[in-house]
Amino acid sequence: MSAHGSTFPQFRQRATIAIEDVRLQGALDRALSHFRDARGGALAAVPAVEEMRDHLKQIRGQTIANLAHHLETFERNAEANGAHVHWARTAVEASQIIVDIARAHDVKLVAKSKSMMTDEIGLNQALTAAGIEPVETDLGEWIIQLSQEDPYHIIAPAVHKTKGQVIELFEHESGETLAEADIPALTAVARRMLRTKFLAADMGVSGGNLAVAETGSVVLVTNEGNGRMVTSLPRVHVAVMGLEKIAPTWDEAAVWLSLLARSATGQPLSIYTTAISGPARPGDVDGPEEVHVVLVDNGRSQLLNTPYEEVLQCLRCGACLNVCPVYREAGGHAYGSPYTGPIGAVVSPLLFGLEKYEALPHASSLCGACKDVCPVRIDLPRMLLELRKDQVQQGLVGPEALAERAVAAVMSSPSLWRLATGLARLGQRPFLQDNQLQLPVNLTGDRRPPTLPEKSFRQMWAEGNEDLK
Repeated sequence: MSAHGSTFPQFRQRATIAIEDVRLQGALDRALSHFRDARGGALAAVPAVEEMRDHLKQIRGQTIANLAHHLETFERNAEANGAHVHWARTAVEASQIIVDIARAHDVKLVAKSKSMMTDEIGLNQALTAAGIEPVETDLGEWIIQLSQEDPYHIIAPAVHKTKGQVIELFEHESGETLAEADIPALTAVARRMLRTKFLAADMGVSGGNLAVAETGSVVLVTNEGNGRMVTSLPRVHVAVMGLEKIAPTWDEAAVWLSLLARSATGQPLSIYTTAISGPARPGDVDGPEEVHVVLVDNGRSQLLNTPYEEVLQCLRCGACLNVCPVYREAGGHAYGSPYTGPIGAVVSPLLFGLEKYEALPHASSLCGACKDVCPVRIDLPRMLLELRKDQVQQGLVGPEALAERAVAAVMSSPSLWRLATGLARLGQRPFLQDNQLQLPVNLTGDRRPPTLPEKSFRQMWAEGNEDLK
């Protein structure tokens, strides 16, 4: 990632830049309103959809409660299919496993399908450091890679980019003049350039939207078809996924898939839903010679049996981002993490350290909209409050909290309050003009700062001021 962490100053600075960017605000408003409207229409067409959400909530809760059993079942069945299953405790271990697989096969070029997990573990950086070229093949992710930025949104990584900016990136990459190109023409340029990468890649790397324990299958959900080319053309395919993304059987997976696309993009089902169960078999016309599945912990197991276990139920649909009033204004890069919006405000501090992401538990109005739209009704507002409590207990409080404590101490003592307000009346005198406070530094924006009267209400009452009677 180009921006690691989100302290209070970092979040404020990035959010201010985003809020003042009129073009960006327009792009976010159009895209996110489209996602919200599409989701509402898609769910409204499903009979008993609220009961389906409750059922999925129950499924995910029971699965996470018996996670070890389902993961062992998946490993056993995946290996029976001919796949190799690897376990990674940390992001560094996960990246190293994939680099080692690439080196064992003398890989020079890796074609990648969209994956939040590879962003989380910094896989592109690890491959590049090992002399291996990674190429994103999802159009949005490729745009982000060309611009050397982080994804802006879980399902729409380049939602913040304009057509003009994309043209500049494509011109630089292709050497062509594309000033007059429309969207279909730009897509054709991307298709032409990426196709050579698909054909030349020695290894394909994908994420995994979910894994099905009963058959040892990895399920990929895409809308562009690039995922199938990544998993079938190269001779080696590596799927990387968090260990929580498991469904016990295909019955549970069907409910998951029924709500995933509807919540994310408003589609009944994503255009390409692919199940991968091991490498190519004798007689198959295509498919990889080897399939590897890397199951990544990276802090997830530490959340089991804690107040944060519920966050492991997340499907990564992005619905909570689309309704969050903070994300819609501050934008994705303010979070300094591959996981943004309300889910990112909870997941990032938990996985990467509360001290590094101290601002994110406060990047919420606690309006509850995220919980309302979540297909599994994850109570993100509750966990944000839990994280704030953890910050206080660990002494990880920002300058506002320290100031609030000082003010609380003063306000709880009548003598300190009288002393403080008396000093404030004296201190404001050099800055009074026409009985209005004119500070040398603008601390209140467009609002006029208040002026303390010469006497407090209690003083005037004690003196028997006639104006009070």
